[in-house]
Amino acid sequence: MKTIKLYTDGACSGNPGPGGWGAILLYGPHKKELSGGEPQTTNNRMELLGVIRGLEALIEPCEVDLYTDSQYIVNAIEKRWVYKWRANKWMRNKDEPAKNPDLWQELLRLMDTHKVTFHWVKGHAENQYNNRCDELAVAESRKHKS
Repeated sequence: MKTIKLYTDGACSGNPGPGGWGAILLYGPHKKELSGGEPQTTNNRMELLGVIRGLEALIEPCEVDLYTDSQYIVNAIEKRWVYKWRANKWMRNKDEPAKNPDLWQELLRLMDTHKVTFHWVKGHAENQYNNRCDELAVAESRKHKS
């Protein structure tokens, strides 16, 4: 099984507002940049889409070291919140629905294919790939401003 490094980030101008996501896949000497955006979205949706689109770009099952500055994503996976939300029919508690269940379902489906290890990195710091993902995400969000 190939081992891939995946860096992701999301951005939103206003929350909600126009948003973008960026992803960088690294495998040996190969590097692939991906990005996209939406005219009306949230920062957390863009963070999730960066992860999802990066994993979708893999053409075979891989071991993935995923680097994100989103504590929302890392905590939901590592603290197993997302599995509780799913077991509770996408409710955080009896009164509050979980946010972004459509994207969480897609991410969990992709995690059934790939062995993903999540790593939190500090945003806007010295990580060149996280910074590049931020540039990609911000550029996409600007494309969607009216």
